[in-house]
Amino acid sequence: MPEPAGASNGAKAGVGRAVWTSQHMASKPGKKYSAATEKVEKRPYMLEEAIPLVQKIKFTKFDETVEVHMRLGVDPKHADQMVRGTVVLPNGLGKTKKVLVIASGDKVREAEQAGADFFGGEEMVAKIQHENWLDYDAVIATPDMMRSMSKLGKILGPRGLMPNPKTGTVTQDVAKAVEEVKAGKVEFRVDKTGVIHAPVGKVSFVQEKLLENASTLIQAVLRAKPATAKGKYVKSATVCSTMGPGVALDVTPFNARTA
Repeated sequence: MPEPAGASNGAKAGVGRAVWTSQHMASKPGKKYSAATEKVEKRPYMLEEAIPLVQKIKFTKFDETVEVHMRLGVDPKHADQMVRGTVVLPNGLGKTKKVLVIASGDKVREAEQAGADFFGGEEMVAKIQHENWLDYDAVIATPDMMRSMSKLGKILGPRGLMPNPKTGTVTQDVAKAVEEVKAGKVEFRVDKTGVIHAPVGKVSFVQEKLLENASTLIQAVLRAKPATAKGKYVKSATVCSTMGPGVALDVTPFNARTA
């Protein structure tokens, strides 16, 4: 199986699929996809060039999500090289996330007043545990509920929904946490292959807003560089829409900021 754009050829990879899905793994790409691919030159693009190109070559009827993928020079098997964090995108994601808050006492009312879609205590834990309930996009919990939340690790963990103090989703300030998620807070975490995948908005966004979101996400990843990471931090990066071809980014300026 071929690798995603930039996976092994670095800056020389100009176009390719950033995320491998069943649709992407078809033996022969569709005519519209092939036509879009032909519009991407086989060279690395500056972010300011890549964003408008991704918008231009969109060929589906629905409003696709624009994604940034970064292959990092870290070994996630080592705890001190794990790259993860959160960032609030200045222009949101183009959709309102459904937020579940699991808390007790006054914190439940605080969550409701902050605009949480679902809120409660042990009854919410039981609903998830016994009904495999997953009708939400983010979960926030107060520290006192984490003992009960441990029962849900196998359900929420694989879906990236398990609350974690490092991402601000285990907190006493549930109102702030809810507001940040609703405003477009994005969590990023390097996967086992050393790649970060994150959404930065919709293709329909005004170009400047999409560029600002993408830049904000990239800057957050650069700031999260582990002290133990050696050599080139960003090996390759790609920006693409949900169904479109990847556009390889010039990572030279990224690595200059982390040198």
